[in-house]
Amino acid sequence: MTPWDHSISTSRKYGGKPSDYIEIHDWFDCTKQYTGDWGHRMLRHHAAGIQWCIEKFGHCIINSDGTDVPTKLIGEQHVKEDCGFVPTVKDWTLAVTQNPKDWMLKVKTKKIKEMETV
Repeated sequence: MTPWDHSISTSRKYGGKPSDYIEIHDWFDCTKQYTGDWGHRMLRHHAAGIQWCIEKFGHCIINSDGTDVPTKLIGEQHVKEDCGFVPTVKDWTLAVTQNPKDWMLKVKTKKIKEMETV
């Protein structure tokens, strides 16, 4: 779904106009610029991302009908429409940790010299 499609869906559910919600849905999907595919969802489409949305936009928005709409509900609706449920960050990273690519495991370690105490 596009951010506009999400906004239409939200306005049908909570009233107001799609333009009341577009900024929130744009925020969830702006990470498409990094991947250009569904993989962008791992960056904000999870429970922590919904909390970040609340921190950015506040606990409620007032739509054009004058109704307070909880930001959490808007975020949950967006994520559920895209993912089918609200995953955790761990849900997204599980596939990576269970089946890492070789390049992910090439962590360089640094030697640290002990400091002399005087």
